[in-house]
Amino acid sequence: MPRRSSLSELSLVEQIRRTALRRRKNIPLGIGDDCAILRPPPGHEILVTTDFTLEGRHFRRDTHPPESVGCRCIARGISDIAAMGGNPIAAFLSLAVPADLLASPSGQTWITRFFQGLHSLADQHEITLAGGDTAESPSEHILADIVLTGSAPTGKAIRRSTAVAGDLLYVTGYLGGAAAELQTLLTATSRTQRFPRPGPSHPQLFPAPRVAVGKALLRSNLASACLDLSDGLSTDLAHLCQASKLHATLNQSALPIHPLARKLTETEALYLALHGGEDYELLFSASPTTRIPRRISGIPVTQIGNLTRPTRNSPQITLLTPKDHTQPLIPSGWEHFRTSEPLSGSQIH
Repeated sequence: MPRRSSLSELSLVEQIRRTALRRRKNIPLGIGDDCAILRPPPGHEILVTTDFTLEGRHFRRDTHPPESVGCRCIARGISDIAAMGGNPIAAFLSLAVPADLLASPSGQTWITRFFQGLHSLADQHEITLAGGDTAESPSEHILADIVLTGSAPTGKAIRRSTAVAGDLLYVTGYLGGAAAELQTLLTATSRTQRFPRPGPSHPQLFPAPRVAVGKALLRSNLASACLDLSDGLSTDLAHLCQASKLHATLNQSALPIHPLARKLTETEALYLALHGGEDYELLFSASPTTRIPRRISGIPVTQIGNLTRPTRNSPQITLLTPKDHTQPLIPSGWEHFRTSEPLSGSQIH
């Protein structure tokens, strides 16, 4: 027999509905009917992305405060919209929670704090939670799937397949911080469920998708191609190279390594910057004749390499070391289904 919980599904839906009552001009109808109604701005087309957030794979309750889980849940989709230069509009969340979580006051508090974190980041980008679904999880784990919609001027969304040989490579912000903070969380002797202050000192717990940068890249026609760094620089750059059919050279000395990663050894810091993942920065290419500002929308931008035509038997990515030596760079960031090893500092994605 199913276990009875003190918070019913209808009560949970009503709680979500109350916290989601944020009407925007692009959403004539949100939660409360069979479907939401979206109205993109004239001359725009719809962008859609979806991401799972799975307990034990993307977060752990003993390391990630509930606000962090909610923030990270929606940040993944926002970052995808940002990478195409789009403007986020609405989110749709399907949430499955264990019966035990609904049955306990502490569990219900966890859910409330989860939505506080989700809405905090959503409100920064004027995103409405416009619908979704709820269910009892078939396991003791929390399962969430979120769909993010956005808009971009028709035919103008930045893609990862449109870089050309000769383009230079740029990255926003700093690399390796999210993986470095995760290592600290996983090795801490004591766990905390407090709500740390969001900011650049918590890139793992509270990522900051670069929506304003992406919109500026599109608006000013600065980028020839773009994608977000969720799986790690090495893996995501390989995606860009594959889509655009190009070879990349990375300048190791130019990589902007996050202060949290710089606290580690030089070798560890470089590894996390290249492969750690979850930085949610933007990696983009631009023509060498295009002047790229050092900061866009207040975020630092760093040139880290270039793109060329591939040659026979050449690696997809070459790393140029500080001593001007070159070596193949094997994509070693996150890839689902590749490993079943226990979670480590670069394995929660």
